[in-house]
Amino acid sequence: MRRRAIASTCTALAAAVLVTGCGGAGKARPDLAFVSTRDGDYAIFAMNADGSRQKRLTHERGNPATPRGLFFQLGPAWSPNAQQIAFSSQRDGPSSIYVMRADGSDTRRLTSTKDDDTDPTWSPDGRRIAFTRSNPGHIFVMRADGTGVRRITDDLATEEEPTWSPNGRWIAYVRREPGTAIREIWLAHPDGSGRRQLTHLKVTSFAPAWSPDSRRITFSSNSSSTNYHIYEIRLDGKGLRLMTQEASDDFEPAWSPDGRVIAFSRGGAIWTVDAAGGNEKQLTNPKNNDSSPAWKAGAKS
Repeated sequence: MRRRAIASTCTALAAAVLVTGCGGAGKARPDLAFVSTRDGDYAIFAMNADGSRQKRLTHERGNPATPRGLFFQLGPAWSPNAQQIAFSSQRDGPSSIYVMRADGSDTRRLTSTKDDDTDPTWSPDGRRIAFTRSNPGHIFVMRADGTGVRRITDDLATEEEPTWSPNGRWIAYVRREPGTAIREIWLAHPDGSGRRQLTHLKVTSFAPAWSPDSRRITFSSNSSSTNYHIYEIRLDGKGLRLMTQEASDDFEPAWSPDGRVIAFSRGGAIWTVDAAGGNEKQLTNPKNNDSSPAWKAGAKS
């Protein structure tokens, strides 16, 4: 989960729509992982694609009275084989990257430095993980066991929020030039070569997410209003399209593996919108302060 989304979702909007909630018929799959503070600390939960069968995955609990305990588990990312979930946590000091089994067991720490490590994202073959190391912020890649850490960005700009393309060719990320609040979406190959700017909106654009065919990227931006909405753009930088238009802030888009819908966070709840646009659905209750949706590989919306 990104700090911007944490701050935003702490003020939940009033919901006129009743959500499916923790109940609902059918078998628990789950399809989506997400972050919630319904138990006090930030923890990782899972649910079916329709919002039913919501349950906590992480068994450890943080103490929300302390920063370490509050930001206990953030930013879930499913491994391509759906057997593991990577996430970041401040449980032992600075934020580090951890992995656990899909049921929340066998948590292992992968990174351990004085800097904050966040935003894990898996390569499609499951062998590597890219992440942000803050100081001030660069993209790193390591083996899935935490070894072989190396930086793939090397300039003075702040670069963060990497996300690996499904075809393995690109890593999309957010770049901010020194002395400006402007954030744009950039692309680079996993070895750091071929870096190029994708968006040229000159506003705050962040939280990139790939379509399953690796041809499009969705992201959150305040390009057309004071609110943040979900946008889509093609890999050639053309075809910018607004996908959500409500008078609210929309963050953290995530494509379903079948390409039909995009999950995102709004006002402390998880929502979906059709990839073609429209038909927004609320999946969780805003009073739970839910965010950071992440689809499991093979899940059907």
